[in-house]
Amino acid sequence: MIKQPHELVLMAESGRLLASVFEALNQLPLEGMSTLQVNDRVERFIVDRLQARPASKGQYGFAYVLNSSIDTVVCHGVPSSKDILRSGSIVNLDITLEKNGYIADSSRMFLIGEVSHQAKRLVRVTNEAMWKGIATVRPGATLGDIGFAINRHAKDAGYSVVKEYCGHGIGREMHEEPQVLHYGHRGAGLELQAGMTFTIEPMINQGRAAIDNHDDGWTVTTRDGKLSAQCEHTVEVTETGVRVLTLRDEERAIAQKLLGALA
Repeated sequence: MIKQPHELVLMAESGRLLASVFEALNQLPLEGMSTLQVNDRVERFIVDRLQARPASKGQYGFAYVLNSSIDTVVCHGVPSSKDILRSGSIVNLDITLEKNGYIADSSRMFLIGEVSHQAKRLVRVTNEAMWKGIATVRPGATLGDIGFAINRHAKDAGYSVVKEYCGHGIGREMHEEPQVLHYGHRGAGLELQAGMTFTIEPMINQGRAAIDNHDDGWTVTTRDGKLSAQCEHTVEVTETGVRVLTLRDEERAIAQKLLGALA
């Protein structure tokens, strides 16, 4: 689980490139596009522009470069020409990228057109919960500290945290140890050490935490038909705290406020 200094340099480069993918997505007029069109644009950007590999494509038999999870889809939404991004929807785009043998993983929510106050609030709280978890990361802290911070923030807002899916170690493989739960108890679980790299990626539901798995083997939705949101970053435990490897330019102010110069 502990990465060597030269590995951390390569992890940071993969994270930087992945952040640039999301910054490019910010410039796309997503409203009216199909999720398959978005998938294809992202694939061309990663392969042609960044000279990198979309790590999700082919992983576990998945045929696409991203997951596109709209409204009530919790995670693993499959890109489709039939799924059009329409005004009022929220969508999570979850993307992985491999460069020089090391993988970065990140996702963010996009608001399409005119979105309701309730949907905006869910997205905001989910993003805050992720950052609450990230802010606990430092040597000597535990995985339980991360989960506790995330779950408390979500519950205080009246939401529920999906328990079936979690963050994970990452490096040469997309999924490595440890598992990073988004609920837990302070002081419980694995103690963090400098050199660990993993994702923090809470999935937070507007209603109950219960989910349903669809017959396609991928798509997961809320059982009660209410909205779900997810935010994700790949992080490194440093000697003094945490570094967000997939940090986007738009987030640097909040990261520096919460985490300091190493963000």
